[in-house]
Amino acid sequence: MAVLYLVLSIVLIILLTARYKIHPFIVLFLVALFYGICVGMPFDEIITSVNEGFGNTLGGIGLLIVFGVIVGAFLEHSGGAYKIAEKVLQWTGPKRVPTAMGIIGWFVSIPVFADSGFILLSPLNKSLSKRAKITLSGSAVALALGLTASHTLVPPTPGPIAAAGILDADLGLVMLLGVPISAVALLAGLIYANKYVAKTYIDPIPEVDEIEIKKRLQKAPGAVKSSLPVFVPIILIVLQSVINMFEVAPGNVFIEILLFLGEPMIALLIGMFLAFLLPKKLERSMLSTDGWVGDALKNAASIILITGAGGIFGKVLQNSDIAAILGSALSDINLSIWLPFLIAASIKTAQGSSTVALITAASILTPMMGTLGFDTELEKAMVVIAIGAGSSVFSHANDSFFWVMTQLSGMDTKMGYRLFSLGTFVLGITAVITLFLLYLIIV
Repeated sequence: MAVLYLVLSIVLIILLTARYKIHPFIVLFLVALFYGICVGMPFDEIITSVNEGFGNTLGGIGLLIVFGVIVGAFLEHSGGAYKIAEKVLQWTGPKRVPTAMGIIGWFVSIPVFADSGFILLSPLNKSLSKRAKITLSGSAVALALGLTASHTLVPPTPGPIAAAGILDADLGLVMLLGVPISAVALLAGLIYANKYVAKTYIDPIPEVDEIEIKKRLQKAPGAVKSSLPVFVPIILIVLQSVINMFEVAPGNVFIEILLFLGEPMIALLIGMFLAFLLPKKLERSMLSTDGWVGDALKNAASIILITGAGGIFGKVLQNSDIAAILGSALSDINLSIWLPFLIAASIKTAQGSSTVALITAASILTPMMGTLGFDTELEKAMVVIAIGAGSSVFSHANDSFFWVMTQLSGMDTKMGYRLFSLGTFVLGITAVITLFLLYLIIV
C-alpha cells in the first residue's frame, strides 16, 4: 500500500500544480502530510519529519539560493550580461549567431533564471540575427537550449543546488560533472539548432535598435569583471572538493583558508560582494527592499519555500517504510542512473517546472539512495546530474519558459513543439547518455 500511496502522492502533485495551478509549496507540504497519515506514521513522527525536513534542507542551501539570485540581479541590471555576450560574439564571429547565443545563454543562466535570461537577451538576439541576415528560429532555440542546459545542470542555479542539498551531494563534484556534461549536451543542441531548426524561417524584427544596445554596452562593466561573480565561487567550491578528494592532512594554513573560502556559503557570499562592484556606482537604493536586492529576494522566496517543502516530503518518505519496499523492487530492475532521469523527466513533462521536477525527484530518491547502490559522493553527484538532465525533458505548453520563448520569437504553439520542445529532448537525452557512459567508466 505504501507504493500505491506514493504513486497517488505524485499524481496529486502533478494534478494540483499543473492543472489547478496551486503553488508547489502548498502542494508539496500538504501531500507530505497526506502520505504520512495514509501510511500510518505516528502523528508525532510526522511533525518531527516536517520540522527536520524543512529546517535541515534550508539550513544547508537557503543562503546559497539567496546569494545566487542577488548575483543574478546585479549581472542583469548592470548590463554585465550584455558585455559577456559581446565578448562571446568576438570569439565566435558575427556570422555564427546561433552558436554565440547558445554559449551566451549557458553563461547567463548560471546566475539568472532561464525565463529572465531569455527576456534579457532576446532583443540582442533579434538585432544580431537581423544584422547577420539569418532566421530568428535557429538563434532563438540555441539561446533557449543554452539557458536550459546550465539552468538544470550547473549550480549555483537554484534547482541543482536544491537537489544537491536534498540528496546531501558534494556541490563541488556536482559542478565538476555538470559543467562538462552540460557543455556536451549544449553542443548537441547547437548542432540541432543549426542543422534542423534554422531551416524554418522567422523574420527577426528587432525590438531594440543598434543605438540602444550600444548605450547599454557603454554603461556595462567589462566582460572579465562581469564574469567574476559567477566563476570565482565556482572555482573556490571546486577547489575545496579537489582538496577533500586528496584528503590533505590538516595543519596547513593555506589549505585551511582555501577550504573555508570553498564552503559554498562563503564562496557565494564572495560572489555577491563581487557583484556589488558591477555597477559604475553602487547606490543604497540598489540594496533596498524596492531595489535590485529586494526584487531578487522576492524571486528567491518562492524557490526557497518550494525547496523546503520538498525537504519535508523527502523526510516523510525517508521516515516511512517506502525506501526498503521501493528500493528492493527497483534494484532488481537495475535501471542504474537512468532511474533518476526517468523520474525527473516524468515529473517535468507532467507539470512543467524544471525546478519543481529537480526538487520533487530528489525528495523521492532520498530515502532509497543506499538501497539503489548510490552510496559514494561521486554517485550522489551523478544522481543530481541525472535528475537535472531529466528536468530539461520535455518543455511544452505547461512550462512558462515555453511560452516566454515562443512568444518572444514569433513562433506559434505547433512550431514551438516542433522546434523547441524537441530541442529540450535532444538536450536532456544527450546529457543523460553522456552521464551514463561516464558512469560505466568510473563506477
